[in-house]
Amino acid sequence: MEQSILNTIKKMIGPTIDDTYFDTDIIIHINSVLSILNQLGIGRQGVTVSDNTALWSDFIEDSTDLEAIKSYVYLRVKLLFDPPLNSSVVASMEKTISELEWRMNVTAENNKKVNEVNN
Repeated sequence: MEQSILNTIKKMIGPTIDDTYFDTDIIIHINSVLSILNQLGIGRQGVTVSDNTALWSDFIEDSTDLEAIKSYVYLRVKLLFDPPLNSSVVASMEKTISELEWRMNVTAENNKKVNEVNN
């Protein structure tokens, strides 16, 4: 399983890991999405991607939502970097993004409440 944030997203979008031509564009979009996740209360604050050495474990320590987070980052980056031409596909991706945001937000709120009770 790929642990590099950049390599994971590149693999899902389509460029091979060895193809670095679009890395700057993809990195900018990944960092924007990580910032959105931080605003939702998800992930470590201040983690940014500058190359393929940034790991998912740098951003989130609890792997419970890791696959949902990967899907969310991919979908957001895909829409920013290489949006589909078919409006139905875009609408489907946006619906999935909204559902993932809602689910991750609920999980973050529940984790926050558990931490408050335990402290």
